Amino acid sequence: MRNICSRTSWTGSLGSRRLQEQRQEALRPLHGDVLEIGFGTGLNLVHYPKAVTGVVALEPARLLPRKVARRIAAAPMPVELVYGSAEQLSFGNRRFDCVLSTWTLCTIPDVLAALREVRRVLKPGGRFVFLEHGRSNAPAVARWQDRLNPLQQCIGVGCNMNRPIDRLIEEAGFMLERLERFQMPGMPRLVGEMYRGVASAH
Repeated sequence: MRNICSRTSWTGSLGSRRLQEQRQEALRPLHGDVLEIGFGTGLNLVHYPKAVTGVVALEPARLLPRKVARRIAAAPMPVELVYGSAEQLSFGNRRFDCVLSTWTLCTIPDVLAALREVRRVLKPGGRFVFLEHGRSNAPAVARWQDRLNPLQQCIGVGCNMNRPIDRLIEEAGFMLERLERFQMPGMPRLVGEMYRGVASAH
């Protein structure tokens, strides 16, 4: 599991202005104690709302440690960096108020296992907040995503372009409270089909 799309050609840079605006919008529902899966280099930290009281940042790889340390030090809330996999979370049941994922579900090998773990560690009434790219709702585009996904996995170091994010979240036992589907301007449609929303456990 890794927020690895920053290394792929489809974004250019996940730090770009347009993508940062999407992060800011996606993170608005967060509050309380938050687990972020696929923390990467900490690009989300500046967009956390004031209602967040603490962050546990989960990341499987040691990416740019000095930059990450600077971003964590500058954060207005306590941030604990933990190395590990979302498929086997080391946290107790019902610990977090919210769990956040941004452009991460595309790369997790067993995404359903990770989503079930996310559900396990959420408190009753907790929320899973997500911003992801995935399968198009246009059949012709989806067929091309299926054809080209093996190539995308190679050049994107495990990134999948054809995962039906909404269906996977529901299959893991969540109820979608809000879902926005849109095409990211300036990105090829194959990798620019976005899912932004909030889900809660049944």
